[in-house]
Amino acid sequence: MQIIRRGSVPTKRAPASYFTGTVWQDPIVEAPEPARLRATLVTFEPGARTVWHTHPLGQTLYVTAGTGRFQTVGEPVQTIGAGDVVWIPPGEKHWHGAGPDTMMSHLAMQEAREGTAVEWLEPVSDADYLGA
Repeated sequence: MQIIRRGSVPTKRAPASYFTGTVWQDPIVEAPEPARLRATLVTFEPGARTVWHTHPLGQTLYVTAGTGRFQTVGEPVQTIGAGDVVWIPPGEKHWHGAGPDTMMSHLAMQEAREGTAVEWLEPVSDADYLGA
């Protein structure tokens, strides 16, 4: 058993290579093998978002605060808000982030296959973000 005490793991700014805008990450768990669970509390400032990406075993997002956006490639942009749960199937190309004028936080949960939980792709264009 392991207990990770509140405040013992510092918040970090998310890397610009995977996000547009200012994004903060609070690691929750990266379970050791044979477990595969990885979870992070992610906070997006207004207009911030991920790049397009996929997950080999899928992803679940639980929105904890604010209002944001989500899009699967080829589909319209969806508005998501506190209390919403989004399930993304394995391999589905998508992005998620804050609204243009609102912050959004979500718990991102995914499993790793052979040590990989995400494949980062290209940035989301402003047109895609705005749903134009």
